[in-house]
Amino acid sequence: MQRRTYLAALGSAGLAGLAGCTTVGDVTGGLLDDSDGYHIGMTRNAFVPEEYDATVGETVVWKNTSGSLHTVTAYEEAIPGDADFFASGGFDSQDEAEAAWHERYGGGLDLDETFEHTFEIAGTYPYYCIPHEIDGRGTGRMLGSVRVVE
Repeated sequence: MQRRTYLAALGSAGLAGLAGCTTVGDVTGGLLDDSDGYHIGMTRNAFVPEEYDATVGETVVWKNTSGSLHTVTAYEEAIPGDADFFASGGFDSQDEAEAAWHERYGGGLDLDETFEHTFEIAGTYPYYCIPHEIDGRGTGRMLGSVRVVE
């Protein structure tokens, strides 16, 4: 009887100690406050927020806030014509980024790793995560966009 009481108390104390841990990190996936140092989080299967507004000259920071490996890869043909292509891993084109991912997980961001890009031209910049563009069921898509204004 005493053993059951002890184990119940121990289990409750352990859960109480973990309660604060479950409210940080992957719950929102996005910027919690300025001290976090990123604007867009990556949860297991989403960019948070999915749409982000920036101004010309602003550097946007993405952070992997999940245990899954992710990329940030611009849709090359959909970004403004004079804009620089961007992809985690520093690739020069969408094809190069995709090939590197499929060969050796090139451009992959692990837990807590970040990627940043400075947007110099106004417009909308759609992007995606290569391994999660379409989920295993063929239904969900890990997509995002940055809308840059003057």
